[in-house]
Amino acid sequence: MNDKRRFIARNVLPLLHRGDLVNLGAGIPSLLADYIDEDSGMMVQTECGTIGGGPLAREDEVQVTLIAPDTRYSTLRYDGVCFDSQTSFCMIRGGHLDVTVLGALQVDRRGSMANWDIPGKALKGMGGAMDLCAGAKTVIVAMEHCTRDGAPKIVEQCDLPLTCRGEVDYIVTELAVLRVTPDGLELLSAAPGVTPEEIQAKTDTRLIIPSAVGAMLP
Repeated sequence: MNDKRRFIARNVLPLLHRGDLVNLGAGIPSLLADYIDEDSGMMVQTECGTIGGGPLAREDEVQVTLIAPDTRYSTLRYDGVCFDSQTSFCMIRGGHLDVTVLGALQVDRRGSMANWDIPGKALKGMGGAMDLCAGAKTVIVAMEHCTRDGAPKIVEQCDLPLTCRGEVDYIVTELAVLRVTPDGLELLSAAPGVTPEEIQAKTDTRLIIPSAVGAMLP
C-alpha cells in the first residue's frame, strides 16, 4: 500500500469528533477505517448498509458479504449492524451523517467538487457521492494533491462535470490540510518538511496562508 495514501487518510482523523457517524468513500477514504479505533466513539456507515464498519479485512478475515466502497473486503466490529441500502440512503438523504470523506478528481476554491466523470474516459459512474455531499453535515475530500501528470487537482474553478457545488468543507492531501472559507482556501497545516510556498506552487488557486501554519501528523 502506498504510504502517501495512508498518510493522507491518517491526517483526516483530527478533523473528526467523538460520536461522529462517518461515511467513507472509495480509495484513500476507505483507509481511514484503519485509524478509527473502537474507543473513539465514532461509527463508520457504508452505503451498502452497515454501521460499525471496521478496517479492511486481512486475508484470514475475509467475509464475502462485507464489501468496502472500492470493492475490497471489509470487516464489521462486534457491535456493528447490517440493513438494506434503502435504509442506508434514507440516513444519507435525511441528513443523519455527521461526516462523509470522499476522493476527488478536482476541488475548487468555492468548495465545489468533481469526482465521477472525465469526458472521453470510461468510469464506473457517480455512485452515491452526490447524495453524500448534499446530505452530510461535513464533507471532507481526501486525495493526492496533483494528478499523475503533475497537474493541480485544487483549482480556481472545476472544469470537470461537478459532483456538488459549494459543499466541501476540508481538503486533505499529502502536502496540506485546507479549509474552505468564503474568501477561498485557507492553509491549516502542512506536511513535515513542506513549505507553504511549495504547496502554493502545486495549487492552481491562491491560498490564504496565515502567519502560523500547523503541522500535519507524521
